[in-house]
Amino acid sequence: MLLLLFSCGGSASSVKEGEKSQSAGSGAPAVMEAAVIVPIFDADSAYQFIDRQVAFGPRVPGTAGHKACAEYLVSKFQSYGAEVVTQDVELKAYNGDILPSRNIIAQFQPDKKNRVMLFAHWDTRPWADSDPDESNHYKPLPGANDGGSGVGVLLEIARHLSSVPTEIGVDIILFDAEDYGIHEKDTEQYYSNSTSWALGSQYWAMNPHKTGYSARFGILLDIVGAPGSRFLYEGYSLKYADRVVDKVWRCASSLGYSDYFVREVGGMITDDHYYVNSMRGIPSINIINCDPGSPNGFGPYHHTMKDDMEWIDKASLKAVGQTVLTVVYNEK
Repeated sequence: MLLLLFSCGGSASSVKEGEKSQSAGSGAPAVMEAAVIVPIFDADSAYQFIDRQVAFGPRVPGTAGHKACAEYLVSKFQSYGAEVVTQDVELKAYNGDILPSRNIIAQFQPDKKNRVMLFAHWDTRPWADSDPDESNHYKPLPGANDGGSGVGVLLEIARHLSSVPTEIGVDIILFDAEDYGIHEKDTEQYYSNSTSWALGSQYWAMNPHKTGYSARFGILLDIVGAPGSRFLYEGYSLKYADRVVDKVWRCASSLGYSDYFVREVGGMITDDHYYVNSMRGIPSINIINCDPGSPNGFGPYHHTMKDDMEWIDKASLKAVGQTVLTVVYNEK
């Protein structure tokens, strides 16, 4: 395993010196002032984790692909030495569907009091309701980027947590039933009934895996794999966790990823982090790709049958994964 030495608090001059000493393809400085040991994020590995999820087919609650993928995710975390807890629960969707759901919590160094939580949703949208072809509007989509990318990055982070311990405890949580929100055809409710989304995180926020659970902060990864991704300051992240936003974006800039982590304010997105903030009180941010020029603001593939491995870019995975790894390993 290759390691880099880095601190998010390095000065501007030390960042430039570190960038000059990069090894080929590392994408991160080799030596920084007040350095700490940070693993090098392997984007190839993260890509394979995403591809493996997609191979199960759509991960819609209640389907065979969903069940098989859940077993795979639990097994991977256990293989990396995590103490894994699952929340198996039936959640009721806005349309009355009962969703057999599973939140997966992987705890690293669970004995440590000071903790950080990293999270993503692992289910996929049951309907490609933004697809330009109306015949696809009630078909489940592949979910490579929306569903697979955040999980792939977190699995790669888990791989490193197993061999290079952090100074704080880390919990990786994969929430289920995030993407079973109102069908786009139901225009009147689509933008008004926000509680139909993120059912798994709503359940967890009311029933955490440990009584009284808390964390220093949380980072949500959602839709992080597209080529040329641009991560803006998300509105609820600024409202509830502006210091965490600043910490992460400064770190990304120091690593040379400012083209990805853009210092512009985006919209307010109802996502898993909203309920972790509003219901659980853990200051949490959302790293999510925004494409204001696309029909729904997230990219032309979003909620369409095109959300496949063609929309997964290793450079974007690297920018996100290395940034989050560096933030976590710098926590004392």
